[in-house]
Amino acid sequence: MSDLTETIDRLVRPIEDWPEPGVTFRDITPLLADPEALSAVMDGLVDLATQAGPIDAVLGIEARGFLFGPSVAVRLGAGFVPVRKAGKLPSTSLSTSYELEYGAAVLEMHVDALMPGARVLVVDDVLATGGTMLAAADLVRQAGATVAGNLVLIELLALEGQARLAPVGCASLRSY
Repeated sequence: MSDLTETIDRLVRPIEDWPEPGVTFRDITPLLADPEALSAVMDGLVDLATQAGPIDAVLGIEARGFLFGPSVAVRLGAGFVPVRKAGKLPSTSLSTSYELEYGAAVLEMHVDALMPGARVLVVDDVLATGGTMLAAADLVRQAGATVAGNLVLIELLALEGQARLAPVGCASLRSY
């Protein structure tokens, strides 16, 4: 096991039955509080991000994608685009509905956030069923851009989200 994997295992705590019974939430707040671990995670994410090739914009999904996305964007020399839950953006927005493992939701992105033809890296904290990343990809397509890659800190293998993201797939630092 690598040092980074051990660090993630030590600092990401599973919270059983939250936010609903049967769901195991992966709490990243202890990792975020540890500056050395956070720096190592950011280095790892950027290393994975470079595998997607040139990136024009990093799209971060509310809320925890906002924690990693801007730093990845800066290190890649790309812009950052926030994707928010419905009703949180102040300007004209694109919108898409999607299913979560424990409900349904709507994501939005400003209509002018991406240039047509842009290569976009989608960043979030956890890949579960893949629904949120598919919704983000739909927003990217609506804007006339292309998803060049998907990137997360953690992938939950049992929920098989990776299969839903083919052919682009999703890179992760740790799988459970």
